[in-house]
Amino acid sequence: MKSAVEKLNPTQVKIVVDVPFAELKPFIDQTYKSLAEQIQVPGFRRGKVPARLIDQRVGYDFVVENALNEGLNTFFQQALAENEITPLTQPKVEVLAKPEESAREADAKVEIDVTVRPEIELPDYKGLAVEVEAREASAEDEQNALDELRARFGTLKTVDRPAAEGDFVTLNLQALIDGEEVDAANDLSYQVGAGTMLDGMDEAITGLSAGEDATFETTLAGGEHSGEKATVKVEVTAVKERELPEADDEFAQLASEFDTIEELKADLKKQAAESSVVDQGVEARDKVLEKLIEMVEVPVPESVIEEQITQHFDNPQAEADHDTAEHRDEVRRNAESAFRNEIVLDAVAEAEEIGVEQSELIDYIISMSQQYGMDPNQFAQLLDSSGQAGMMVGEVRRRKALAKVLEYATVTDTEGNAVDLSSFVSPQGEEAGEPAPEETTAAPTPGAEDGSAESPESADSPESADSAESADSADSAK
Repeated sequence: MKSAVEKLNPTQVKIVVDVPFAELKPFIDQTYKSLAEQIQVPGFRRGKVPARLIDQRVGYDFVVENALNEGLNTFFQQALAENEITPLTQPKVEVLAKPEESAREADAKVEIDVTVRPEIELPDYKGLAVEVEAREASAEDEQNALDELRARFGTLKTVDRPAAEGDFVTLNLQALIDGEEVDAANDLSYQVGAGTMLDGMDEAITGLSAGEDATFETTLAGGEHSGEKATVKVEVTAVKERELPEADDEFAQLASEFDTIEELKADLKKQAAESSVVDQGVEARDKVLEKLIEMVEVPVPESVIEEQITQHFDNPQAEADHDTAEHRDEVRRNAESAFRNEIVLDAVAEAEEIGVEQSELIDYIISMSQQYGMDPNQFAQLLDSSGQAGMMVGEVRRRKALAKVLEYATVTDTEGNAVDLSSFVSPQGEEAGEPAPEETTAAPTPGAEDGSAESPESADSPESADSAESADSADSAK
């Protein structure tokens, strides 16, 4: 088999594959064998029908078409390997020549158009300089951490007074459009000031006591009336405040591994300091990546972006009204940015000879499963069954590449101080678990294609060159 490649543009190539008859013949023989099991001819046992009778029933062209379809993936993969091509999307195939009745042992020729990874010239990424905000854990940060911990162990107590910010209320809701009820809910628990319900809710319930109600205008955010103006009546049935436990040794023993409150406070102080490093690390990482991407021209294939946009809006779990021009523009920008990030970071990974250890992949899968609230084993099985395990390897590899670029970078804060991010980029640091910018990993679903530009499942095998009438021919021959 011989192949020749014509580069149509930086992300599109045409591969012409010449397939000698000798390499196609095993697939022709297999097709005859398969059809012999399907076709019934009087006087012949199933599976023993001669090739000449099969030709009479379905035609030699049908046999060759099926043989080409069966062998196409093999020829395609050989051509990719010979020419060191990495496909990004499912290829388009055209058969230019094939054996026919008049030339039964003629060679075949196939033309394949496929989107490929663009080649880029990697700039010098060592020593990139970025500036981050000066951050230092304060006594207020430490106190906030202690208060948050106390709140987790707090108790709710019913109070006889108007609701104020931070209180917990039990309420009934009724939404009306043009005087007709479109939705209602009772006994909802809500923290005043949380801002997690309807716009205008916090203002309406602040100052209400149990048994009082209020009415306000808002725009509904979900359901079949999403986006419509509605009148909402809210009734408060109970007001509760959270009582925090005393910050003493007894609380320290209840809420932590420590015996005294001083030990707990010391640990919270340490955590606050580590959090500041993480905040600076995230800011530095994002700025380093942005600076690196600006230094490289990455051709973005339109077909890849369109495919990702289609997958996004075809998601059956998406809101019915989310397909807007504005949202499509946002998805496009994010997809293009993610593609550039992948291409550049993959190039860095190649230059740095970065690999992925099994333990690193396991840690990443555990981290991702926690984000989706899934059991790690179930999450891993879902990745495997949906063909997205390779995508995870690519994500970990790119994260390590970005950590390496950050390790080489010179980072200072706005006060001119050098920022030490060695703990942030270490295997145990934030880079091992914090989502990278424009990370495209999504919750895996059975049958979902790999959305990354690394190795989409759709690129593994070309579309069948078969036709609908070919399948009909085999059926009618039975």
